[in-house]
Amino acid sequence: MEIKSVDLKNIAVRQSQYPQDMKCEFLLVGRSNVGKSSFINTLIGRKNFARTSSKPGKTQTLNFYLINDLFYLIDVPGYGYAKVDKGTSKKMGLMIEDYLKNREQLKHVFLLVDYRHKPTEDDVLMYNFLKYYNLNITIIATKYDKVTKNNRAKQDKLIRDTLKIESDFIPFSTITKKGKEEVFSIIETYL
Repeated sequence: MEIKSVDLKNIAVRQSQYPQDMKCEFLLVGRSNVGKSSFINTLIGRKNFARTSSKPGKTQTLNFYLINDLFYLIDVPGYGYAKVDKGTSKKMGLMIEDYLKNREQLKHVFLLVDYRHKPTEDDVLMYNFLKYYNLNITIIATKYDKVTKNNRAKQDKLIRDTLKIESDFIPFSTITKKGKEEVFSIIETYL
């Protein structure tokens, strides 16, 4: 897929602020610091369009990125970051849950996990939460290039076993662009 245009169209905390144009939407979820912004930047071929931060927990809204005037990538707040107070964390959780339960335009969810580590308890909870709502889910294993070739089979098994996934997941690298075409292939099936 060739990316011709990208626009941060809406920044939302409630339904009334969501886009009203009925385009397909693809949600990106994952723990804080898993690389959601880098994932977006790699997909769209822009260096710093989605802001990356060394401090986790920066995103506190639903950010709707309009791609090629065809579909949206939606970045949501990361979970599992301890420095966000409980009240803020609960508000963000309810905002995401409201979106998941009520958004007809949501076609697919990309759950990002860190390929270098065992999926966290929060990753498992999120995966089960998404399955509970019968959503189409693909696991994206970020930071793939940071694991040596000798350890990749072990990491694949660890991720599959921890999340109890039968389907494949996509290893993804912002450095080599591995996985980018597979992600676009999923998106294109809905357009």
